[in-house]
Amino acid sequence: MDHMGSDPKAGRLLVATPLLEDPNFRRAVVLIVEHEDVQGTLGVVLNRPTGIGVGQVLEQWTELATEPSVVFRGGPVAPNSALALAMVPGKDEPIGWHPLDGAPALARLGLLDLDTPPRLLAPAITSLRVYVGYAGWSPGQLEAEIDEGAWYVLGAQPADVFAGDPDRLWRQVLRRQEGDLAFLATYPDDPAQNLPAAGLPLGVHPTGTPRGVVPRERRRVGKLEP
Repeated sequence: MDHMGSDPKAGRLLVATPLLEDPNFRRAVVLIVEHEDVQGTLGVVLNRPTGIGVGQVLEQWTELATEPSVVFRGGPVAPNSALALAMVPGKDEPIGWHPLDGAPALARLGLLDLDTPPRLLAPAITSLRVYVGYAGWSPGQLEAEIDEGAWYVLGAQPADVFAGDPDRLWRQVLRRQEGDLAFLATYPDDPAQNLPAAGLPLGVHPTGTPRGVVPRERRRVGKLEP
């Protein structure tokens, strides 16, 4: 069973509940990249492919990008910056790559410094995905959204990060859960069809604070090339 309750940690997934209607995160599957008590939380949305090829903005990384080799919209923060995740088998830590702290299943998944010459990393990388922007929460904000019922905290698998059909990822992650969560994979696209049983849609947080838009200082975020 992958359900992690309300305990967000690096390497886990935030899966939007069916009633989360915030356009930035509707049906979103977010990988938690960093989660710290002082600085808050940083994540990337895994299922928002754009129509922009990696070669259009980061040509030097085109050959290493996993299909679909397009840039993904990682979140509403810093949309002119780029962040990359890469899978590196083995035990070594090649230059320009830093493993995520988190779930053992993702032990060889890490952040990649896009300023590193690709030729230095090419022999080590088996999968690569590039994101523009990211999602950010201030300390305690994400926990409040989880308590509100906006997110499920679930276990991640490497295939989630490099899904070949990201548009189906939300349903696929829910379908592999046990119990009632698996049934939510069939939830209708229009939540109004299930409102009597499920409650009201969740848009902006009741406090008025936008979801997932808190910027953080990032050491491994690069600028997009024109």
